[in-house]
Amino acid sequence: MSDKYLDRTCDKLLREKLESKGAVLVKGAKWCGKTTTAAHMAKSVIYMEDPSKKKQYLQLADTDPVRLLDGEVPHLIDEWQLAPKLWDAVRFEVDRRDDFGQFILTGSAVPADQSEISHTGTGRITSLVMRPMTLYESGDSEGSVSLRALFSKERTISGTSDHNLEDIAYLTCRGGWPKSIGKSRRVALAQAPDYYDAVVESDISRVDDVARNPERAKRIMRAYARSVASEATIASILRDVRMDETDTFSETSLRSYLSALRKIFVIEDTPAWNPNLRSKTAIRSSDTRYFVDSSIATAALGLGPNDLINDLSTAGLFFENLCVRDLRVYAEAIGGSVYHYRDKNGLECDAVIHLKNGRYGLIEIKLGGDRLIEEGAKNLLKLRDRIDYEKMSEPSFMMVLCGVAPFAYKRSDDVCIVPIGCLRD
Repeated sequence: MSDKYLDRTCDKLLREKLESKGAVLVKGAKWCGKTTTAAHMAKSVIYMEDPSKKKQYLQLADTDPVRLLDGEVPHLIDEWQLAPKLWDAVRFEVDRRDDFGQFILTGSAVPADQSEISHTGTGRITSLVMRPMTLYESGDSEGSVSLRALFSKERTISGTSDHNLEDIAYLTCRGGWPKSIGKSRRVALAQAPDYYDAVVESDISRVDDVARNPERAKRIMRAYARSVASEATIASILRDVRMDETDTFSETSLRSYLSALRKIFVIEDTPAWNPNLRSKTAIRSSDTRYFVDSSIATAALGLGPNDLINDLSTAGLFFENLCVRDLRVYAEAIGGSVYHYRDKNGLECDAVIHLKNGRYGLIEIKLGGDRLIEEGAKNLLKLRDRIDYEKMSEPSFMMVLCGVAPFAYKRSDDVCIVPIGCLRD
């Protein structure tokens, strides 16, 4: 495999943010490609974790942080959170220079000690979240169906996907780690378990300098993996984490572990969508549990592609996590966010893409098969009929997003059937 840079969906967003702000903070999970993407756009770079210079960099950051800001712009400071004083130094230097596109900061965690940060950076530093690669970025989606175009109410869609169940199971377990792209299946499938090991053995403790038990961290991540695509409560996760009735592990401790996992961008839940409906229906407001990448869930449970093929129910839940990962990236590229909908009657919508201008699209996620696709379409039509269009606009589109389906097309009832192997931003 060559070292050719693989284009990322967020490239354009980063460029636009640099054009309108003095500094951009690129944050996200380790190994998702933040440094590579930022360095691709930067004109000069400081790597704070460079072993040969780390000690000197940290000393300078403490005594004379401005020295670390010298360099052709945009100037990249990688893993800036190792020296939190750099934040205020960057903010001050942006003010002094009074120009855009000066700095890029990258970080895979929030600083352990924020007491040295005195200013939020509002107006000077903007942020950008990067996630592992989507299927379009990794070359596993041919990109014939554009989410952006669907919001423009494109009348026809078309596309083909040759992914079978084995392919989808592999992509779910492989994940979107850049180091796995273009490698043999054996090497590619080793990346997520290595990432998982690093999280439980060190990263979950290093993030805020709180010693955490690796075995407990493993139990928590396994419990979270068993809760993927559900609205599992903290209480139910805690029951799953406890070893037996004598285990005194507390809810407060569990929340501390989960907070650490969020700070290092391992878990990323989806909030509930609250539309205006024709009739009074209690909408469930709990977040839906997801990892930032489906492969973390499979690694936490020690599952491989064959395990998913032999348990299609579990495969469907982890495939949903894969789709939500991609939808988040695509949605943010067009100024949107991802939500979910469930009400007390059991009606659900796995993903709702909501744009800042109020437009929205409804998406059901199904692994494949005529019965499941038809079930997803019926759910979408039922939800569409419950929305009060005197208070809200109609959905820009309704989509059943599939793992295994040969074609992308729009049905006569306006429901789009789209294989994940056809979707892009």
